[in-house]
Amino acid sequence: MAASDIGIDLGTSSILVYVRGKGVVLKEPSIVAYDRDTNRIKAIGEEARLILGRTTGNIVAVRPVTRGVVSDYTVTEQMLRYFVQKAVGKMSFRKPRVSISVPGSVTEVEKKAVEDAAYQAGAREVYLIEQSIVAAIGSGIDISRPCGNMIVDIGGGTTEIAVLSLDGIVVSSTIKVAGNDFDEAIVKYVRKKFGLMIAEQTAEEIKIAIGTAFDQPEPSSMEVKGRDLVTGLPKTIRVTSEDTKDALKDVTGQIVDAVHSVLELTPPELASDVVDRGIILTGGGALLGGLEELIEAHTGINTMTAEDPMTAVAVGTGRFVELMSGNNRLIQKEDVSYAGRRKAYLETFQ
Repeated sequence: MAASDIGIDLGTSSILVYVRGKGVVLKEPSIVAYDRDTNRIKAIGEEARLILGRTTGNIVAVRPVTRGVVSDYTVTEQMLRYFVQKAVGKMSFRKPRVSISVPGSVTEVEKKAVEDAAYQAGAREVYLIEQSIVAAIGSGIDISRPCGNMIVDIGGGTTEIAVLSLDGIVVSSTIKVAGNDFDEAIVKYVRKKFGLMIAEQTAEEIKIAIGTAFDQPEPSSMEVKGRDLVTGLPKTIRVTSEDTKDALKDVTGQIVDAVHSVLELTPPELASDVVDRGIILTGGGALLGGLEELIEAHTGINTMTAEDPMTAVAVGTGRFVELMSGNNRLIQKEDVSYAGRRKAYLETFQ
């Protein structure tokens, strides 16, 4: 059987795998449950998320990818191997060709770590492509046109902001503030205001259910359970959407400031295009309520969220794999360096 070409969105919070001809077939937390006593991996992905906090203290959570960078090479390799095999199965006789998204600020050393981990996990060929480009492609934006498009990809560990035109990134910025920081901000706020300790999973539930970055016409609320810091006993409180806005004010403010900075550096002609075409939000963090309104209020530019922001990067990497498969000129390029592959990729649009 022929090998399955796949695209991988290797995120801090979750990993998504796109298989050619099937679409996004896998979405799981990029978490590994690790036994410190035996130095063995107990579980990976969703299974690891479910057992954490419910086992003995020797089982700890490991996030091998931090802020878009491989922080633990060995664990990343095993996690990639697990997800690749789960996505494509064990029936393929040939190793798959793999495309992986990476942050624009990633260094050559960090790129090499991602490539090596993917090869060790069973890839036949590994291609790295900048996250902003695949996020734009996955959102349905035609970046080959001589027209400015602004993409803001808010992942779990980083936020990528870029203005693209003619198959390339004109201006970009990467900040290490994203969805995980939303959760941490809510944890700190609840602890400070209510004297209640809550888990990050609870903070994420609050963010999804009532989280907002902008004033809402009809505020909402929900009950939250945690441990009282004074008595040490379980306690239930009610948190409102207004509370989440206050909790997230500093974090969302950093994202807005970064968007503003990129706009200031954008050439006038492309800035005019962005004003006409608007700002596109992708990534799981883009689902935060009121974020569109907040950015629009501070920039004066129409801001909208991609149709499926969670999968935009994964779909973009998958489309990149499909382009490689249908373009021998790209695959047979003599320059196999990261820069060479990116140049070859961009040439396919011309």
